[in-house]
Amino acid sequence: MRFGGYRSSGGQCLSSASSPEDCLLHVPPAVGSGAAQGREAAMHSVWFGEFIGTLVLVLLGDGVCAGVTLRKSYAADAGWMAITTGWALAVLCGVVVAQAFGSPGTNLNPAITLAAAVSSGDYSILALYWSAQLLGAFCGASIMALHYAPHWRVTPDPAVKLGCFCTNAAVRSPLANLFSEAVGAAMLVVVAASIYSRGVAIGGPAGGVGPWLVGSLVWGIGLSLGGTTGYAINPARDLGPRLAHAVWPIPGKGGSNWRYAPIPVLGDLIGGALAGLFLHFARP
Repeated sequence: MRFGGYRSSGGQCLSSASSPEDCLLHVPPAVGSGAAQGREAAMHSVWFGEFIGTLVLVLLGDGVCAGVTLRKSYAADAGWMAITTGWALAVLCGVVVAQAFGSPGTNLNPAITLAAAVSSGDYSILALYWSAQLLGAFCGASIMALHYAPHWRVTPDPAVKLGCFCTNAAVRSPLANLFSEAVGAAMLVVVAASIYSRGVAIGGPAGGVGPWLVGSLVWGIGLSLGGTTGYAINPARDLGPRLAHAVWPIPGKGGSNWRYAPIPVLGDLIGGALAGLFLHFARP
């Protein structure tokens, strides 16, 4: 089965043919020598690929939320279809950037990394990936906040401003909200793994096709399951921007709703872990 997070091509992942760390921790060799080789290694590594890919994902994803909900934006009130489409394309862009800069596994999501760890039994990868993903999400949200700087003052509702950064339940019901996030994250992992499985294509998707299919998957999850909690389906995507909202002096921003914050983190990790356990035994 091919997986490796969001991956368009390459070696076997989460399968009996090879372990996820073979693809998750693959670092392309540096080219050149001396200082040039050092710069190449620094800018093309798994950690940097995960960092810059997650930054792009959150910058564009949170950006569409801001464009649709902040006042005096040309995209104001464009609606749910615009938001789900924007997030799908944000995933596509994040995936190809992460691959280009050294992360062939392109997880961009702690829930996917946890699924790989549970499936393989190797948890040594978590610190490397999670640190890059969380920092990338924080930086992406910070750039978004700066990009929309003039619009914060003309948007009166603090809840709208927070919604540009992170998620919240449409109807507050902690157990139901936790379940919704777990289901969304599990669907993300299982369907992404199926996209890269031998049952779908012996050699995996053709080069460059995989990211489009995963972007379409995220679009589908948003349209079908996202209406309950805003479909974080990614702990870094929610926690990193929530931290950015708390840290930066955004005019009239209000609180960061830390009471709700554990739900998209724990729910997504639970969903990822259960999906990883399922894939360990089922192996599509």
